[in-house]
Amino acid sequence: MVNEETRSEYVLEMIGIDKRFQGVHALKGCSLNLKRGEVLALVGENGAGKSTMMKILTGIHEYDEGEILHFGKKIKFKTPRAAQDAGISIVHQELNLMNHLTVAQNIFIGRESQGFFLDDKGINKKSAELFEKLGVLIDPQEKVMNLTVGKQQIVEIARAISFDANIIIFDEPTSTLTDAEIDLLFNIIGELKEKGVAMVYISHRLDEIQRITDRVTVLRDGELVGTKDTSDLTIDEIIHMMIGRVTFEEPKQSSSVPDDAPVVLKAENLCSKDVNNVSFKLHRGEILGFAGLMGAGRTEVARLIFGADKRWSGDIFINDFKVDIRSPRDAVKHGIGYLSEDRKRFGLAVGMKISDNMVLATLDDYTTSGIVNDAKIKAVANEYVEKIDVRTPSIEQFVKNLSGGNQQKVVIAKWLIRNCDILIFDEPTRGIDVGAKSEIYKLMNSLAESGKSIIMISSELPELLRMSDRVFVMCEGAHTGTLSIDKANQHSIMALAAQGSSLTRSATATAEE
Repeated sequence: MVNEETRSEYVLEMIGIDKRFQGVHALKGCSLNLKRGEVLALVGENGAGKSTMMKILTGIHEYDEGEILHFGKKIKFKTPRAAQDAGISIVHQELNLMNHLTVAQNIFIGRESQGFFLDDKGINKKSAELFEKLGVLIDPQEKVMNLTVGKQQIVEIARAISFDANIIIFDEPTSTLTDAEIDLLFNIIGELKEKGVAMVYISHRLDEIQRITDRVTVLRDGELVGTKDTSDLTIDEIIHMMIGRVTFEEPKQSSSVPDDAPVVLKAENLCSKDVNNVSFKLHRGEILGFAGLMGAGRTEVARLIFGADKRWSGDIFINDFKVDIRSPRDAVKHGIGYLSEDRKRFGLAVGMKISDNMVLATLDDYTTSGIVNDAKIKAVANEYVEKIDVRTPSIEQFVKNLSGGNQQKVVIAKWLIRNCDILIFDEPTRGIDVGAKSEIYKLMNSLAESGKSIIMISSELPELLRMSDRVFVMCEGAHTGTLSIDKANQHSIMALAAQGSSLTRSATATAEE
């Protein structure tokens, strides 16, 4: 506990916080403190207690024991609105927007009225001014459902900043942002620091932690490991504090896929509203990385292959046979599985059990005359929980209670049970901690070695270089180049990713240095 003499320097103190959920001891006497104009990193594996700690601070959960001091005054917020009124805002990891409302309505929800009338004109103007200050182009009158995941994240950030906050919590804010958008966010954070705003920054991207934070507080299994100055820690030391071991993922030096490996998927001249004449081949046992800046069209190509978006023209071949894929059902019949970047929205039924989620794509195989064979479902679910090491006390566990890494494994199991030979991984490690990332990488490599073929879309260049056999690069809906992994590096990928955009000249110049 901080003594009385030093308390004045802290905007926030959370002291001995204890929290239990239905028998689960989520936080065990955890403490942290935050100084004015400071960025404090809060790190730990999924399930370490980071988000629970912040949800307690912002009035989403109540704590069982301990105390919270805000500018030296003891507080216990009953609602998120009470925390916001006190100047504490949070940018949630999971998007917390209302899709049917406009961008401006989401930013100023609850603050949009003028007397008895809704002041849409006023909030549109305020939102436009806010985006201008942030340096981004988003139409305040656009409905949130029409935005990309990355732009939705920026709306979340704008909403948090729109409050006159003295504390802002960023929970994995860059998981869907491009490098340019991350730079923009960090500039905003720097400006907020100069104004004296205190910030808690939660991220699994440890290079970001070293780049922008002042101190690091580490949690493990609901307990405080320690707090140290960022300048005194290496990335390996942070990882060791988080998980008790050091992991290191080095770039792939060469592909192990034979030159004569059969082509299992071929796309020719795919065109749609967002895709312009894209062609590529995927070989058996290959991991083909898709790279590009936000809006490059990577996810849009994947959705065309999976039949989720309307294809204007172009052809798709599976094992040299032309196929007509017009819906996800068609794609699944042809052995294609798709792991969406938004797994909770498109990949999982989070309110259902692990076992039920695992058979969502094969339920007909476990149903006879309308009667579900629970015994068969339990048997296959237990088999895959063990096979891909899903960390859970039981297959009866609700998916919403799993960590991000284990949720991703459940989605993978769903498509493996379906026996899909072609798997599309869209941002496979988004929001997943460093230890779980390593497990997902090992699982993907194991799948490729067994003959499965993988398209991996990722915004993290180190991840692409670690996992890919080849890197397929896009810009503004078009294919700009393909690099074998032995020729690929961050500069060469960025040079291709920026072709046709305003970044082309600087990226190409950097690549040539």
